[in-house]
Amino acid sequence: MSILVIIAYKGESTMPLLSFLLFVFVTSFTPGPNNIMAMLFANKYGLKKTIKFCFGVGAGFFVIMLLCSYFNVLLENFIPKIEFIMTILGAIYMLYLAIKIISSSTKAKDDNDDKHNSFIAGMLLQFINPKGILYGITAISTFILPYHSSNFSLLFFSLFLAFVGFMSTFCWSMFGSIFQTFLSKYRSQFNVIMALLLVYSAISILAH
Repeated sequence: MSILVIIAYKGESTMPLLSFLLFVFVTSFTPGPNNIMAMLFANKYGLKKTIKFCFGVGAGFFVIMLLCSYFNVLLENFIPKIEFIMTILGAIYMLYLAIKIISSSTKAKDDNDDKHNSFIAGMLLQFINPKGILYGITAISTFILPYHSSNFSLLFFSLFLAFVGFMSTFCWSMFGSIFQTFLSKYRSQFNVIMALLLVYSAISILAH
């Protein structure tokens, strides 16, 4: 955090560090597809097997933050042209996951169907999540680029935002793992709630 403070206050004008941190942490730690899936996977497969998904989310975020840092103007002009397609793909994927979750709640064993709980799945999910990309563009263009433009600063903030993305999914997966025994007694109800949250996320993206 001390490094972040030093970088934030280095330059011609002062970066609004508190506003930046509030925006980043509130946006990252509130319920969303990444956090919901991490909690569900940890509850079903355990924390150790879900860490790879969390790392995938962090890696995907890092790539997106770098792209937003170096191609911010280009992305601001390009994203609106493909935002509708991205929104549809993201919503369809979330609805697909919701259906898989509900259908798995009726099965006694579904432990082998964990292909979505992987590094690649966590990473690729970031590229069809328009809210995540718009979050990156907003964070970079509003809080970072007006104050910092060096390669070191852009790399540092990209790593920081990716780390926050990883930590948010990891914290949610810890919650799912800690209450694994309790939630396993209500597996069907828990899966339905998680599926409904994903449906809500898909609807909120379409309505955006």
